[in-house]
Amino acid sequence: MKVVFLGTPEFAVASLKALTESDHEVVAVVSQPDRARDRKGNLLPTPVKTFAEQNGIKVYQFEKIRTEGVDVLKNAGADVMVTAAYGQILSREILQIAPLGVINVHASLLPKYRGSAPIQWAVINGEKETGITIMQTDIGIDNGAVLASVKTLIGETETAGELTERLQNIGAKLLTDTLDLLSENKIVPVPQDESAATKCRMLEKSDGHLDFSCGKREIVCRCNGVTPFPGAYGVLNGEAVKLGKVLPAEGNFGNCGRISVVDDEIIVACKDGGVKIGQLQFPGKKMLAAKEFLRGHKFDEGAEFV
Repeated sequence: MKVVFLGTPEFAVASLKALTESDHEVVAVVSQPDRARDRKGNLLPTPVKTFAEQNGIKVYQFEKIRTEGVDVLKNAGADVMVTAAYGQILSREILQIAPLGVINVHASLLPKYRGSAPIQWAVINGEKETGITIMQTDIGIDNGAVLASVKTLIGETETAGELTERLQNIGAKLLTDTLDLLSENKIVPVPQDESAATKCRMLEKSDGHLDFSCGKREIVCRCNGVTPFPGAYGVLNGEAVKLGKVLPAEGNFGNCGRISVVDDEIIVACKDGGVKIGQLQFPGKKMLAAKEFLRGHKFDEGAEFV
């Protein structure tokens, strides 16, 4: 089949790559406008744009695809359009251009975690499993019929970044398998159960603030879920200190937030014990492993994260 692919971040590259290696033909790629900049202020191409250009695929970038992209998409001659973390909502007119419509690679087990950051929120909320859903895109947020899905367990110490890398590869394979079956008319779409639907929002910097009055599992999940973005932190003496590789610790370590050094480990007290801080970074400094930090630094008596 002829495919128009719409995607923007690194997550989407695996799906695009899989399509280029399949029996399907990618006739055009659409990505968000370049927005990221390097240290010199130069615009950086999106990861999807970079891959497409390296492979000789025409790339289009629209500020508003609903008004700027209709004619381009109509002229592309695609049998189906595929989206993967594209970043703009498509109009009904666009959804109806290709004979087989638009299908989306979504990183959750729909109808749970519709919307932005489904991987991060699944980890933050302590979910045991997540997965990939291939859905038929409809008007609305991730509410279309399910064409295929696959589950995967979330590791106890797995960060959102690590899980993203796994899911993007799972999604790539599921996408090509789904397109193969779709081209043979062997898929029966299954409507989502609206009563089980949940939504999630984009993460903000404040979502990385670890609340040490919570239980240790909740703190560990929060840290894992915001790694690498927006990053976990605690506030010490009015400064935001970045924290990484947080693990549960057994014992009683005093008031919530209190910092203890036990056997060359940094432990912060919480509601049901404590958590070990594997890495930390003070403003203007580099990230250090806890043991490395303790070689040249010490905490004030009674120091606490708030």
